[in-house]
Amino acid sequence: MRTKAALLLLLITPAISAQITIHVDASANRHPINPNIYGVAYATTAQLADLNVPLNRSGGNATTRYNWQLNASNRAADWFYESIGETSAAAGESADTFIRDTKNAGAEPMITIPIIGWAAKLGPNRAKLASFSVAKYGAQQYTDYWMPDAGNGVRTNGSEITGNDPNDANLQVDANFQQAWVRHLVTQWGTGGVRYYLLDNEHSIWHATHRDVHPAGATMDEVAAKMREHAEKIRAVDPSAAICGPEEWGWGGYLYSGYDQQWAAAHNWSSFPDRAAHGGADYVPWLVAQLRAAHLLDIVTVHFYPQSGETGNDVSTSMQLRRNRSTRSLWDPAYTDESWIGDKVRLIPRMREWAGGLPIGITEYNWGAESDMNGATAQADILGIFGREGLDLAARWTTPQTGSPAYDAIRMYRNYDGAKSAFGDTSVSAAGTNPDEVAVFAAQRSADGALTVMIVTKILSGTAATTVRIANFNAAGAAQRWQLASGTRIQRGADVAVNGGALSLTLPAKSVTLLVIPGTGGRRRTARH
Repeated sequence: MRTKAALLLLLITPAISAQITIHVDASANRHPINPNIYGVAYATTAQLADLNVPLNRSGGNATTRYNWQLNASNRAADWFYESIGETSAAAGESADTFIRDTKNAGAEPMITIPIIGWAAKLGPNRAKLASFSVAKYGAQQYTDYWMPDAGNGVRTNGSEITGNDPNDANLQVDANFQQAWVRHLVTQWGTGGVRYYLLDNEHSIWHATHRDVHPAGATMDEVAAKMREHAEKIRAVDPSAAICGPEEWGWGGYLYSGYDQQWAAAHNWSSFPDRAAHGGADYVPWLVAQLRAAHLLDIVTVHFYPQSGETGNDVSTSMQLRRNRSTRSLWDPAYTDESWIGDKVRLIPRMREWAGGLPIGITEYNWGAESDMNGATAQADILGIFGREGLDLAARWTTPQTGSPAYDAIRMYRNYDGAKSAFGDTSVSAAGTNPDEVAVFAAQRSADGALTVMIVTKILSGTAATTVRIANFNAAGAAQRWQLASGTRIQRGADVAVNGGALSLTLPAKSVTLLVIPGTGGRRRTARH
């Protein structure tokens, strides 16, 4: 019979729900981790400094029709196809402010150059203009509360308004117009002052997001020609700039042009005439090949979002488990994406095949639930995957709210102690049992020789009794333990002893734990990258 003391001990001791063994080999699979994988979008100066991240992207649908001369943009399908001016009328002010704020934090800006051929225009006294005026085109399903004449372009019976005049809220521009903007940026910031130029945004769905000016799906030849022309104009003004593209939205946009996506949707997905006219070539690798042949592309970049609802705030048990699994689409050749994609995406290896030796980047991604630890573990898993798989550049869409679990998941890699200490910059081999439950990443830090081990505990309840076995690394002392768990910010826990090349600890469900193990012969100091 158990004593009262024994029963009390059972009540206060959490059940061990998993037994995990992790193997780290500091001499295996060594390769540099590019710090540019930790990028974000539209971060403030304070966020960039706090996160200690090197890239800040300006992108999205509104950048496709940015008019640098008027300092205005059209919000497209995101907000009633309205052309809206920034507060300042100074040419290029909003972009210049973004660049200044980014540089003030020691980060590099990424600027999107429009290539669609249209730019926002404004009315008298910088008044907003609407592409689908109710007064001109009739009653519509939805209108802007703040501008009732601006409709969503859909009649009350559900049919789309077609044949609208794109000049209502926009004006036609050419590559010379955009080259003048690049020249302005070089004048403001110097040659190489803007390191990264992105060739517009998600061209293969222009016919949806920007249908007021581009209602027909863009063909492979159209996009290739626009990209070549604009890349040449950028090169002529700033030869040191890195040109990035094609910036496509996701799986469908990797395979099919806008023309084919629009055509197939209207024809039961039975044929793809644009693809057929190009020898059955997949869209994105075909585009990349055209630009590479002309030496007009420096970094192959695309966007990727999981397609089963992971990007939202759903934290039901089934969604959390799916969110845990779906990061495999970034790398795993054996994983079949569980969404409508239904294929082996293995995105990073696939991109490397497309690139033919060029660097690769994912300039938009998001796995949702940023206010929940499930979103934080997904974010930590993704950053670990980027480093292990050798991605060259990434930017999350957008920056998580300061203090949120997803925000702190980024800080775990770049500023876990508030003193800019970071995860290692040379990836090494790390393996566990099941990455859907516990993912592990390891890297050695060149600044002080420390071995850093990031353990992403994805299980939804209980704890994980974890043993870490380390090969080919001589620990000079106990491991620092830094942890992000439910209900807390990043905290330093008790150090963990390293005995005989191994250490043991118990990890809570839905947590991110960083072990910093000092090495013999290395300088013991804060690592700043």
